[in-house]
Amino acid sequence: MSDRDLPERAAIEASLRELLRACRLDLDHKDLRKTPRRVADTWLNEFLSGFAMDPAQILGDPVEGEGATELVIVRGIPYHGLCPHHLLPYTGVATVAYLPADKLAGFGRLADLVRCYTRRLTLQERAGSEIADALMEHLSARGAGCMMRGHHTCLSIPDNKHSTEVVTCTLRGALEHRPDLRTQFFAN
Repeated sequence: MSDRDLPERAAIEASLRELLRACRLDLDHKDLRKTPRRVADTWLNEFLSGFAMDPAQILGDPVEGEGATELVIVRGIPYHGLCPHHLLPYTGVATVAYLPADKLAGFGRLADLVRCYTRRLTLQERAGSEIADALMEHLSARGAGCMMRGHHTCLSIPDNKHSTEVVTCTLRGALEHRPDLRTQFFAN
């Protein structure tokens, strides 16, 4: 079954047509004819696909018995999400770190984990916490952290009053208690 056949797609497209009608827009206008399909595609692929991703599977099959004693840090992981309060997008970059016990995850899997939690209807703060918690749970990490730097459309639209960067940070385990690890984590 292709994703175009999913019942969710049809329901999203129908809802979007109703929204556009409620806005008194002409759905036969050339600019709007394909809009419900395009928006449904974007939502399903870019803003809701994280719900179908399983962090246990993403972090599954780690390299075992070779856990480094040093902090593993991956910086500059791009992300985008959708704010549940205004249904407006946010974009940014994440830094993810963990202190292994005896399991190592591939660097790409850390980027996949960020994608898993940000491609949901969620807050940036919640996504960061869930990323750190998943590292602790599924890798049995001795510590974990996630820092996210984002730009939120909901802050920039009201009269362009706020072109701010929102920084959220979650620390777990050894990263909460060891200043040396926090220094490495926050270093450029």
